[in-house]
Amino acid sequence: MTSLEPIFEAIKTSAFRIHEAITNEDTDYSAQSNQSGDIQLKLDIISDLIIAEEFSKLPVIKTIASEEKEEAETLHPDGQLLIAYDPLDGSSLIDVNLSVGSIFGIYDGGWDAQNMIAAVYVVYGPRLEMVTAYHESVRHYIYRHGRFKEMELIKLNEKGKLNAPGSTQNCWSSEHKALIEELFDEGYRLRYSGGMVPDLHQILLKGGGLFSYPATSDRPNGKLRKLFEVFPFAFIYELAGGEAIGAKGERLMELPCSEPHESAPCYFGSKYEIAKAKDVCCKQ
Repeated sequence: MTSLEPIFEAIKTSAFRIHEAITNEDTDYSAQSNQSGDIQLKLDIISDLIIAEEFSKLPVIKTIASEEKEEAETLHPDGQLLIAYDPLDGSSLIDVNLSVGSIFGIYDGGWDAQNMIAAVYVVYGPRLEMVTAYHESVRHYIYRHGRFKEMELIKLNEKGKLNAPGSTQNCWSSEHKALIEELFDEGYRLRYSGGMVPDLHQILLKGGGLFSYPATSDRPNGKLRKLFEVFPFAFIYELAGGEAIGAKGERLMELPCSEPHESAPCYFGSKYEIAKAKDVCCKQ
């Protein structure tokens, strides 16, 4: 199998450069919109350029697809791997100084969840952190003294304590409202920042819980994109001992993907919370 270490090193370099940009660059909006219709921050564009530049140096990477671009881009026609990424997830939180992140899915053979061989995300917060899912393990790194230091393997408990429900409550289905209410009745703590990376990161490091972004009345197909967000975190959560399912309780890693910006409702969590989601609101 092709070594992914050069790709991980490129992500580390990108992460350091993006962290510096977040600290020092303009946080204003640009005059551009991305494929999803969101107005791009200047930092969205800068982060996208940084990652593309670092990946362009690696002949093993055939194609990249960015959440900020409409079409995939071929870097090296003779390359082997494909990488889909969200360069700056949750960027609208930057102006209030909350954590944001980058998400990467690495594919071998095509844009299909079953072709994913690794996933990585980076957290830009009080500390710069990275999590990799590769070779049957999920590893946590913290940037200290000029390098990323490996800390520990991440494993989810059977049951957690955190609940991170996305979207707008008045757009939820009655079934989803019932699920969230049951979790709060059981003593779960609300932990939702509006950023996918920090919220899912917190659940992973705190041992478990549920993150949900369901089908809603305004977004019946969900909001989060399969290639850039859903598949990478599904891969990570399953390797960490949890589960990741869609609106009907199906494994997210078994969903098809017909175009780069396709979205899906999603639930990520430890086994207890996912079993409850299947029972209450994700029935076939």
